[in-house]
Amino acid sequence: MAKIECELFGNFDEILEKFNTAVLDGSQSAALEEFSDFVTPDMQCAIRAYERYSWSGNGRVSLNITLIESGGKIFLSAISTGGSQAVFFKLNTIGEENFLSTIKWVVDMYSKDR
Repeated sequence: MAKIECELFGNFDEILEKFNTAVLDGSQSAALEEFSDFVTPDMQCAIRAYERYSWSGNGRVSLNITLIESGGKIFLSAISTGGSQAVFFKLNTIGEENFLSTIKWVVDMYSKDR
């Protein structure tokens, strides 16, 4: 498993679209598998579940992005899993880390330290 969690700054919808573009343009086999959106007057939440084929793990890996805006703050939780062929413990997390790295430039663009 590979994970990024942080606060982002900018327009929620713009950030979400940048993540979607980064993931889908980052791999020929990447696909948006499912999504969910929830909006209230005080909060909005977008969940995106992507999959792609990982050559290094010889299987599919998933990337789940949760973006929440509440009280003027935007929080990201991005978690990548799968790709290992081991039964009891993970031998190979390269595919997970590589999939997560496709959104790193978006995180850098909208993080506080930009």
